[in-house]
Amino acid sequence: MSDPTHTNALANETSPYLLQHAGNPVDWQPWGPEALDRARREDKPILLSIGYSACHWCHVMAHESFEDEETARLMNALYVNVKVDREERPDIDKIYQTAHQLLARRAGGWPLTVVMTPDDHVPFFAGTYFPDSPRHGMPSFRQVLTGVARLYRERLDDIRRQNASLVEALAGSESTVAAGGAEAEAALTAAPLAVARASLMHSYDRRHGGFGDAPKFPHPTNLERLMRDHAAHPASADGAAALAAATFTFRKMCGGGLYDHVGGGFCRYSVDAMWMIPHFEKMLYDNGPLLSIAAELHQITGDDLFARVARETAGWVMREMQSPEGGYYSTLDADSEGEEGKFYVWTPDEVRALVAEDDYAALASRFGLDRAANFEGTHWHLHAFRDVGDVAQTIGATPAEAGKRIDRALARLLEARSHRVRPGRDEKILTSWNGLMIKGMATAGRILGDPALVASAERAVEFIRNTMWTGGRLHATYKDGRARFNGYLDDYACLADGVLALLASRWSARDLEFVIALGDAMIEHFEDRENGGFFFTADDHERLIHRPKPMMDDALPSGNGVAAAVLGRLGHLLGDTRYLGAAERVLRAARNGLERFPHAHTALLVALEEYIDPPEIVVIRAGPGELEQWRARATAGYAPRRVVVAIPDAIAGLPALLAERAPRGSAVAYVCEGHVCDAPITGFDAFHAKLAAEEVAPRTTLSAPPSVPQTGQADSNV
Repeated sequence: MSDPTHTNALANETSPYLLQHAGNPVDWQPWGPEALDRARREDKPILLSIGYSACHWCHVMAHESFEDEETARLMNALYVNVKVDREERPDIDKIYQTAHQLLARRAGGWPLTVVMTPDDHVPFFAGTYFPDSPRHGMPSFRQVLTGVARLYRERLDDIRRQNASLVEALAGSESTVAAGGAEAEAALTAAPLAVARASLMHSYDRRHGGFGDAPKFPHPTNLERLMRDHAAHPASADGAAALAAATFTFRKMCGGGLYDHVGGGFCRYSVDAMWMIPHFEKMLYDNGPLLSIAAELHQITGDDLFARVARETAGWVMREMQSPEGGYYSTLDADSEGEEGKFYVWTPDEVRALVAEDDYAALASRFGLDRAANFEGTHWHLHAFRDVGDVAQTIGATPAEAGKRIDRALARLLEARSHRVRPGRDEKILTSWNGLMIKGMATAGRILGDPALVASAERAVEFIRNTMWTGGRLHATYKDGRARFNGYLDDYACLADGVLALLASRWSARDLEFVIALGDAMIEHFEDRENGGFFFTADDHERLIHRPKPMMDDALPSGNGVAAAVLGRLGHLLGDTRYLGAAERVLRAARNGLERFPHAHTALLVALEEYIDPPEIVVIRAGPGELEQWRARATAGYAPRRVVVAIPDAIAGLPALLAERAPRGSAVAYVCEGHVCDAPITGFDAFHAKLAAEEVAPRTTLSAPPSVPQTGQADSNV
C-alpha cells in the first residue's frame, strides 16, 4: 500500500499496520500530542481510524478510500486524520469500540471509523467499514465525510449535549459493584458456574460443534470452562455432557478448514457453521489458548488427534512465529498477492502434480479433493470430510497405511507451499499475546513430554524480561529494536499466567521472582483501591476520556479474570493475603456481570471457582534423582485446580511460605488446599494415592439454575 510519491507522519512508526498507510495521500498522524494539538488549533474534528495489519476489511477500505486521491483531499480538508493500531493501543480501541456500541446500538469491529470533537476527544459519530460508493444499504465514505463535517459545523451544541451523555454512559459501561455496600459484602457463590454451563450447553451446536451459528469463533475460554466443569464433577451427567461438548467441538475444529492441515495452527474464525472455510488470518492470541486446549484434551481423553494438533500447532509457532530474539510475532495476514486465502488453497491438478498417485487417492478422499470445489467455486481448501478408517476402506489399505499416505502427501504440500508468496506477517511482539503463547507452549511441552516446547516458552520469557521489563514495569509492544507503550493490565496478567504455567514444567527462582514482581505491579499501579478490580491502564498512563475496567472476555480472556486467578494462586502458594484480598475484590466488583451473564465472563469464572474451592498447592522438594518423577506424577492428570512447583533440595532463600517447605533428605511433598495442609508426604506411593483421590473427588456444584440467559457471546470483525 506504500506509494513513494506520498509520505505522511506514519513513516516513523514501528507498527506494520501504520506503515501500511505511510504512503497514503491521506495526511495520517499517529495518536499523540502533535495530532491532538493540531486538531484543537485548527478547530477540525478528528477522524480516528483503528485497525490492524491482518484485518481484511481494513485492507479493502484502504484500497478503496485511503489510497484514492480525491477521498484523501476531502479527508485532509475537513479533518485531522489519526491512525491507530488496535494491537499497540488496545486502551484507545476499548474506549472507542464501547463508544461505537453506545452510539450505533450495535457491536463494532475493524476497521473502526470514529469522528470526535477536537478539544475533548469525545466521539459524536462512529461506524466501521464504509464502501467507496453507496451499496448494501450503506452510504459511501465520501458521503459520510461531508455529512459528518457539516454536522460538526451546524449542530455543535447538540453534539456537546450528546457528548456529555456519552461520557456519562462510558463511566457506567462496566457493570461493577461499589465497595462497602451490602451487595458487595454478600457471599460469593458457585451459582454463576452452573448458569454459565447451562448457557453454553444451550448455545452448543450438537451437529457441528461450537456455540451459536456462523460465523463461528473458536472461543477457547468456553471450551476450558466445560473442561473444568467436567473436572469438578467427573462422575456426574452434567460433567460428562460438558466434556462431550468440548471434545466434539474441538474435534470438529481440528478436522475443519479452520485448522491448517498442511502447516498447523488455527485461523481466526469460520465463515460457515461447519468450520470449513475460515477467515484465513492466524492470530497468536487464538493459537496460544488453543494449544493448551489441544494438549489438555489429549491428557483427558488420550486421543492422539489432539496430541498431533498440539505438536503441529507448536511446530508452526516455532517455525514461523518465533523471532530469532525469542519473542513471538503477532499475526499472519489473511491475504497474499492481494487475495484472501490464496496461500492455503489448491486445485486437484496442483496436488496430483506434487504427490504419488496412491498418496493422492488417500488425501483426496479424506480432504474433499474428489468433491466439488469449496472455495469460491474454483479452488479446494482442505477439510476433513472422512476419517482415516473410512479412507482406508475406500482405497483398500489398512488405517495405518492410509495415515502414512496422507502424511506423506501433506508433507509434500507443505514443502511446495513454502515456495508460494507468503501472507504478510506482523512482527510486532505483544507482551499479552506472548503470555498466552508462553502458557500454551509450557502446558503442551509438559503434557507431551517435549522439552523443545518448554525451551521455546523459556526463550520468550527471557526475551520479555530482558527487553520489555524495565524498572519493574512492562512495555506493551516491541519491534525493530524498540520497546514501546506502557504495559496494560492484560500484559501483566497474561504474562504472569504464562510464567506460572512454565514453573509447573521446571523450577526457576528467577521466574518465581518475576511472577511476584508482576503481581506487585498490578496491585500498585492498576488496582481500583476504592471499588476493587483492576483498571486496564496504569495510574500513570496517558489521560483518556475514560479509564476502562473491563470484566467481560472479548477476543482475549478478561485481564481482570486472569489477574484474579493468578493472584489467587500466588496468594495460596506464598501464603500472602495481599494477593488473596486483591483477587477477592475483583470478584466482588464484578459480581453484577458474573451473576447476569456468567458465560461472557469465563476468565473470571476460573477465579470464582478457585475462590470458592481453593486451588490445590503441591510443593515438592527432592534431589535430582527423584524430583522429576514426583513432578511428573503431580502434573500427569488433568487437574486444573492444581498448582505444582518442584524445587530442588539445593535451593535456599525461598520467599514467604515456600521457605517453610524445607527439604527432608529424601523426596517430600507438601500438599495444601486453601489454608488447610496435609502432613508432609515422604513416600511416592502415598503421594500417588493422595493425588489420585483428589482427581476423582467432586468439587463445586453444577446443579441447573432456575433460568438460563439467552444472550450469547459474540466476536465482531466487520
